[in-house]
Amino acid sequence: MNKTLIAACTTAALGLALTTGMAQAERAVVIPAVATDLPAAPGLQTAVLAGGCFWGMEAVFEHVKGVKSVTNGYAGGGAKTASYDQVSTETTGHAEAVKITYDPRRVSYGTLLRVYFSIAHDPTQLNRQGPDSGPSYRSAIFAQTPAQAQVARAYIAQLDKTHAYARPLVTKIESGGFYPAEAYHQNFFDRNPTHPYIVAWDKPKLAAFRKAFPTLAS
Repeated sequence: MNKTLIAACTTAALGLALTTGMAQAERAVVIPAVATDLPAAPGLQTAVLAGGCFWGMEAVFEHVKGVKSVTNGYAGGGAKTASYDQVSTETTGHAEAVKITYDPRRVSYGTLLRVYFSIAHDPTQLNRQGPDSGPSYRSAIFAQTPAQAQVARAYIAQLDKTHAYARPLVTKIESGGFYPAEAYHQNFFDRNPTHPYIVAWDKPKLAAFRKAFPTLAS
């Protein structure tokens, strides 16, 4: 396999992922729905979320009913340095992120955030997810509108107040552009089902999503 693909999305040996990934990724955190959500509206809307390797984020959200497409990419930095080789230096300010295009009449922004916090990543890990470490793997919500930012802040406060997690949430609300990742990163889960990272970390995550949200999974 292409060496770039083997190294992508991990800063630790794949052996660590294989031995610990399934045990961690298959667990879902039971959290309440958002108390305040955005109203349904005609037309498609966009959410941009960052929470570790975008391969797994993409795998989860592309199976959410009402989601039309998911694009892997880089958010929070500049256009000139929005490439995997440069972002991997951890000096560009980007976060690996996904751009989710969804129909708010079928799935709300708040529901996407619930999946994001409970399944797609661990919002208590600072600048890392599983075997991946560095600020490009940070937990961040890139709100596309002031209303999205308001809902996200309120939900973080709600989860903190209810002590849904044993540790404090580190998720930040950020701003910045989104830049699609290289073609080989798109639909990576579907195109590389036997990749060691996918098997260890992302297949259990998708299984956890389907178990926790059976009516929402496609």
